[in-house]
Amino acid sequence: MDAILKTAKSWLTDFFDPEVRKEVQNLIDNDTDELKDRFYKQMEFGTGGMRGIMGVGTNRINKYTLGKSTQGLSNYIIKTYGKKDLKVVIAFDCRHNSDTLARTVAEVLSANGIKVYLFSELRTTPELSFAVRHLECHAGIVLTASHNPPEYNGYKVYWTDGGQIVPPQDGEIISEINSLSFEDIKFEANDSLIEIIDKDVDEAFIEASVAKGSFNAAGKDDFKLVFTSLHGTSITAIPEVLKRAGYKNVTIIEEQAKPNGDFPTVKSPNPEEPEALSMAVTKAKEIGADMVVGTDPDSDRLGIAVRNLDGEMEIVNGNQAMILMTKFLLDQQKQKGFKGNEFIATTIVSTPMMEAMAKAYGVEFKTALTGFKWIGKMIKDFPESNFIGGGEESFGYMVGDFVRDKDAVTSTLLACEIAAQAKANGSSFYKQLIDCYVDYGFYKEKLISITKKGMSGAEEIKQMLKDFKENPVSSVAGSKVKWIEDYNTSIAKNVLTGEEKAIDIPKSNVLIYETEDGTRIAARPSGTEPKVKFYISTNTKLDKAEDFKKVSKELDIKIQNILRELNLG
Repeated sequence: MDAILKTAKSWLTDFFDPEVRKEVQNLIDNDTDELKDRFYKQMEFGTGGMRGIMGVGTNRINKYTLGKSTQGLSNYIIKTYGKKDLKVVIAFDCRHNSDTLARTVAEVLSANGIKVYLFSELRTTPELSFAVRHLECHAGIVLTASHNPPEYNGYKVYWTDGGQIVPPQDGEIISEINSLSFEDIKFEANDSLIEIIDKDVDEAFIEASVAKGSFNAAGKDDFKLVFTSLHGTSITAIPEVLKRAGYKNVTIIEEQAKPNGDFPTVKSPNPEEPEALSMAVTKAKEIGADMVVGTDPDSDRLGIAVRNLDGEMEIVNGNQAMILMTKFLLDQQKQKGFKGNEFIATTIVSTPMMEAMAKAYGVEFKTALTGFKWIGKMIKDFPESNFIGGGEESFGYMVGDFVRDKDAVTSTLLACEIAAQAKANGSSFYKQLIDCYVDYGFYKEKLISITKKGMSGAEEIKQMLKDFKENPVSSVAGSKVKWIEDYNTSIAKNVLTGEEKAIDIPKSNVLIYETEDGTRIAARPSGTEPKVKFYISTNTKLDKAEDFKKVSKELDIKIQNILRELNLG
């Protein structure tokens, strides 16, 4: 507690604004628990950058924690590229304070002699990634907390290639940040270096999205879509992209179309949660729509609902959407002719079905840690290879490499192309998914997220993962555990034979069991939220589409048994 108090008192100097000093003093005098939570650690970069609750303190998002990060980033950019003609582009989302925090970040960069392109209003994260290369910037920053609750905000850094920063850069930037005190932040803006941008970049991004996501699908006039931006940024791009691609029957949920950091119509603005799409699904039922698409606040994730075999609207998960999108892109490339340098990619906790499909098409399959920055890194590391597409189970997808992060704008268009073409051919999005199960194996996944908040929660998460590692189960649902993959030690061990293999992926706090029948159970802490996540994947053969419902039910029962065995259900 002494160290926490010392850190808190350092915020009582004249460098900090009077209202900040007043709030810190009040915490010292009256609220020890809150003081601890706000000052027990520094805000850190995780898998999605820096993200946390807004407020006063070292463990909060505010002008000082973001200012210090920006000062460290400025120092790193200058060390890397020298002082001449440096450029950074900044975007922000719909969250409270995103616009003012973005301005603060721009001011710090400009105070360090760096030219800043600052979007005039909220924009999507994929447009920011696109803008880095379009404007030939050295880096990009987006102020967002993705789908976190309203009290959160965050800060993601992109490098010259348009992808998020990855090791060793992130570590080097963090070292720069950690070497600074708050008093080292240069807050005095050079306004001549801050340029406001909007329509020109919007136009270039929208044109590129239409070019990359449109495949002249038939049936557009007969295809009905319900779209919701869930109070976020995608309203600035997706309706126009769909219009230019020829989609006229698009119903926008007006109650959710206005950007609003309180997200008043949903419990969570996360398209992974069925509740977030409920308003759009209700509208789709009313008007007989074919598909629903909803995007998260910064428009990098999308949720999709389509008509199932019974004609009812059903939400497809991120794995299912990824499979169908990737297959469609592979089919398009196959028509042009494979050159032998194509690859698709996903993450270690996403469906193994992606690898089965890659083998069937004869293209390379790459796998990465959770987080799209790793897929972006693949594109940078293998410039001679052609990235077709790829995604992750958490409802993110990337079409080609013109954006170097998950992109709900282009992916929404791609989903519509698939569904419209399928309908025109007498099939459907859902039926095509079942066809994939027949062709590549029926894979079914389940995610369990357990939230543990605060200091004590962080310790609980640590202990849960330790128990999972140190007390491994020997079998799951009657199938012996064959492999234990420990990404902390970079070793995969065959527990039946003793064979060990090196894991050629950066170290991470992830542990995966794989059984003899191909069932996989992965455990990892979230990089951006106080959660521990367990990912269950199981599979079987589906001989014919007519057996889908029966086999699907069998896999559901198997997953429930696994959850009970692991005390997760």
